[in-house]
Amino acid sequence: MKCMAKMQKKNIHQPDETRQFSKGKVDVVSLGGFTFGLGTFEPGWKWSESVKPIVKTESCQASHTGYQVSGMMHVKMDDGTEYDLGPGDTGVIPPGHDAWVVGDEPAVMLDITGMVDYAKKT
Repeated sequence: MKCMAKMQKKNIHQPDETRQFSKGKVDVVSLGGFTFGLGTFEPGWKWSESVKPIVKTESCQASHTGYQVSGMMHVKMDDGTEYDLGPGDTGVIPPGHDAWVVGDEPAVMLDITGMVDYAKKT
């Protein structure tokens, strides 16, 4: 007899864990072997100022696959490549980048690959 995975659901607004850092937070839920993170980044947030002191790496080493819910985020790779993510954009951001909020509206992103260890103290 073949075993089937059971159906599961969780609400991101009732997270398993919330990781807070300067000018932002990530609500995290894990199920079915996946970790989802809903990041809320306030105006003035910048990875190199808000998260770098926690993880102690020169640039963000998480690989993100995300959907930009609202606000604007600017991403700059270590090699100098850069672009903006705005509402409705999807993106893949490999390890080795900095990012910051653009404008005066919070940036909200749903990430499905980069939140297992994001902003965890080392």
